[in-house]
Amino acid sequence: MNTAIVHIDCATDSIPEVAEALAALDGVSEVYSVAGGVDLIAIVRVPHFDDIAEVIAGRISKTPGVVNSETFVAFRAYSKHDLEDAFAIGLPDAD
Repeated sequence: MNTAIVHIDCATDSIPEVAEALAALDGVSEVYSVAGGVDLIAIVRVPHFDDIAEVIAGRISKTPGVVNSETFVAFRAYSKHDLEDAFAIGLPDAD
């Protein structure tokens, strides 16, 4: 699984609507409304690295109300949770 963290600036009067629209996009697993330098943070999780560009440039940036975004591509995850199991759909490995 390939992960990107996207910081998003929105039109001030449309943050909840933008968050809901982004959360409905394929490839976006979560959207957080946050305090700080940006309005929203979206977590993008896709099976193929090239899909990150499609989700961010092709979908997130074209969502009405999105003014600007900055993307951070994750190299490795460190967590107490087994992220692979959390996002698996129960199919056996193709090894």
